[in-house]
Amino acid sequence: MLHAPVLPIVKKRRRPAETHPQGPHEVRYRDVTIYLVEKKMGSSRRSFLTHLAKTKGFQVADNLSDEVTHVVAEDNPAGELWEWLRGRGLSNLPTMRVLDITWFTESMGAGRPVSVETRHCIQSCSLVKPCLPTAPKWIVSQYACQRRTTMTNHNKIFTDAFEILAEHSELNENEGPCLAFMRATSVLKSLPAAVRCLSDLEGVPCLGDQTRAVMEEILESGSSSKVETVLNDDRYRTLKLFTSVFGVGPKTAERWYRKGHRTFEEVHADQSLNLNKMQTAGFLYYEDISRAVSKAEADAMGRIVEDIVHSIAPDAIVALTGGFRRGKEFGHDVDFLLTTPENGKEAGLLIQVIDELKYQELLLYCDHQESTFDVSKLPSRKFEAMDHFQKCFLIVRLQDELVEGGVRREAGDHRRWRAIRVDLVAPPFANYAFALLGWTGSRFERDLRRFSHHERNMLLDNHALFDKTKKTFLTAKTEEDIFAHLGLEFIEPWERNA
Repeated sequence: MLHAPVLPIVKKRRRPAETHPQGPHEVRYRDVTIYLVEKKMGSSRRSFLTHLAKTKGFQVADNLSDEVTHVVAEDNPAGELWEWLRGRGLSNLPTMRVLDITWFTESMGAGRPVSVETRHCIQSCSLVKPCLPTAPKWIVSQYACQRRTTMTNHNKIFTDAFEILAEHSELNENEGPCLAFMRATSVLKSLPAAVRCLSDLEGVPCLGDQTRAVMEEILESGSSSKVETVLNDDRYRTLKLFTSVFGVGPKTAERWYRKGHRTFEEVHADQSLNLNKMQTAGFLYYEDISRAVSKAEADAMGRIVEDIVHSIAPDAIVALTGGFRRGKEFGHDVDFLLTTPENGKEAGLLIQVIDELKYQELLLYCDHQESTFDVSKLPSRKFEAMDHFQKCFLIVRLQDELVEGGVRREAGDHRRWRAIRVDLVAPPFANYAFALLGWTGSRFERDLRRFSHHERNMLLDNHALFDKTKKTFLTAKTEEDIFAHLGLEFIEPWERNA
């Protein structure tokens, strides 16, 4: 009987994973951190895609952590993928985008992160762990002025969506929906933890059917179809572009849109349009003033303003206001209040500051508005966006060497300065505390006015606080005095980010 020959067993060698150069890459999209799931994708393909993304300016994390914003998987069954993700102990899983590889490939093709659409999302019957009966319930005031809201936002996935919908409503002059989305945003920013399901929101105010429907869709699929519709709307995109120009408001943007314009080039080519002085400056310095101002740049501008003001009036008070006073790291402009301890002496201060900026060749644009403040016309029962103090809206040249830590410039930009938007306001000292409270800003201050009227029968604005019951003005030297008049616990500026 013949036996078949015994063949030697040959072990198949595993092909080594491909490696790609790991040199430094410029990070262009700091708000996006991608994690590529290796399972099903394989280590070689994952390495290639990681290298590709980094060359296009994306951040790609080697390990899955709470810093990841976008999880990308390929051919993974949704149930298995979500079970694996839940087992990673991630605290921000509800806010992560869990996406199919199609989002990644489209982003690579576009050279930027494309908008997340429903078709990109890997859905699960429950994106997060089911809420337990012991889920936390938050006791939240309907007024932002009774909530402490820091820069830490645990519900950014919802508030980003609401802010887009609020802006869309505002551009369409739909005041009701705009206000609803803004108030919902304010409430969610104040919550101490992420919303994991709608039952978490039991008893939380300012969240109506419209806002809850958007949140429910985001919880179920990771995005909102309503937001996607807005982002793809030609009119919204065009009005948003036009209103990003200094001096261009919604009505002007709408007029340009109705004339068929969609780009800046088309606006410039229309000989029938007469740009005013502010709009001309807005276009001239657009690349600079449409870019965010850093805290370091705001501080440098503060030193310039303080040096000039104190050379004119040594006892003058200079206060940085706006978002930077609330602790923000970036803003679109820099606001200062200037006053003097003696009422009336602040009257000529702004003109002298403007003259000195001109003398130092730092002033690129100036719109100075004289005071229309009249004590006899107070209290005002009508909310006005602007107060009646003397003010000026400026564009100022800021030299790079004055900014601590230096300034990073784009390749090919050989300038050593940038243009920055600066607002200066000069209230009388008697009204300084009210102006400081108002110019520190955010929805917090608007709700403080609402609280004053509805809960205390008082009228509050940037000028004064009037007690309608006693028919008298209440004086205040500090913000703490104003809170005390209203019977409110004092809230620090960095806790007013409503």
